[in-house]
Amino acid sequence: MTSMADRLLFASLWMRQPFRIAAASPSGQALATLITASIEPDEGPVVELGAGTGVFTRTLLDRGVREKDLLLIESNPLLAQVLGRRFPAAHVVVADAAALASHYPFGSCRAGAVISGLPLLSIPQPRVVDILSAAFGVLHQGGALFQFTYGYRCPVHDDVLDWNQWSAERVGWVLANLPPATVYRFQQSVRRPKCDHPSQSFPSL
Repeated sequence: MTSMADRLLFASLWMRQPFRIAAASPSGQALATLITASIEPDEGPVVELGAGTGVFTRTLLDRGVREKDLLLIESNPLLAQVLGRRFPAAHVVVADAAALASHYPFGSCRAGAVISGLPLLSIPQPRVVDILSAAFGVLHQGGALFQFTYGYRCPVHDDVLDWNQWSAERVGWVLANLPPATVYRFQQSVRRPKCDHPSQSFPSL
């Protein structure tokens, strides 16, 4: 259950940076249960992008994921301090999610899953591509990125998915969350060399 202290901290940060904090309060337990539902302890390390106050982290631990197998990326130093106190055995890094590869601590051991609490709808599509590319760069073949959104459709545009050969599957909807949220699973079906496409453009959502 989310504490009042966490709610107040989130509300304060959201008022200061509404486009960098996904919501005015931490995610609820129902959302945490859904977004972690298919993650098993033996699938490898797990990465969280925008780990916040650790609601998803706690649920991962309850599912049997070892604390030392967690990499928690959080760009807000105050939230990172909270994470460091609560999960001292986890790898907590203050960094941009797109720089994930520079902070990945597990060497050649690929991650089994990435969970994102980032507000993708308020992030420009080229930056979204950078973040998802970084996530797929550390995932093993068949690994997935799980993203929740408060929007009514997938937070990544179809053209971006097609160009990068990513697939998006709607996992479910959580009415009990405040606000209600939808969870998507992203996977990369085909690995291909990156190339610069001079005419590539990213539609706004």
